[in-house]
Amino acid sequence: MKEHEYSVRVRYAETDQMGVVYHGNYAQYFEMGRVEWLRNLGVSYKWMEENGVMLPVVSLNINYKKPARYDDLLRVKTIFKSQTSVKIEFDYKIYNEKSELLTIGNSVLVFVDMKTSRPVVPPDYVKEKLLSI
Repeated sequence: MKEHEYSVRVRYAETDQMGVVYHGNYAQYFEMGRVEWLRNLGVSYKWMEENGVMLPVVSLNINYKKPARYDDLLRVKTIFKSQTSVKIEFDYKIYNEKSELLTIGNSVLVFVDMKTSRPVVPPDYVKEKLLSI
C-alpha cells in the first residue's frame, strides 16, 4: 500500500477571518494522513510508543496552490516516498470536492528511541511491513 486517502471537512476553528484554512493546520491534516496510512499498513503510533519508539517530524515542506475554505470536504492523499535505516518520507496532496489540487507537501520523520532520544532502526514488525510495500 503505497498511497492512502482520507477525507476531512474543514471546521470553522481551522480558518482565519477570511474563511480560509490557516496555514499551520495543514501540518495536522498531513499528520492525520500519516497516522491512517500507518494504521492501514497494520502499524499504529500507539503501538510504536508502547514499544519505546517515537516518530518525530524533522522536515516539513508545504506548497499552497489554492485555498481550502470553511466547510470544504478535503481529500488528503498520503504517499509513501522512501524509507532508509532510520528515516521515513511521505508526500501529500490535498484536493477539494472538485478534485482541484489545493496543497502539496512532504515530510521526513525519524524513528527515535524514547529512552535515549537517539535515532534507531524501526522495530522488526514495522520493518517487515515497510518492506512489503
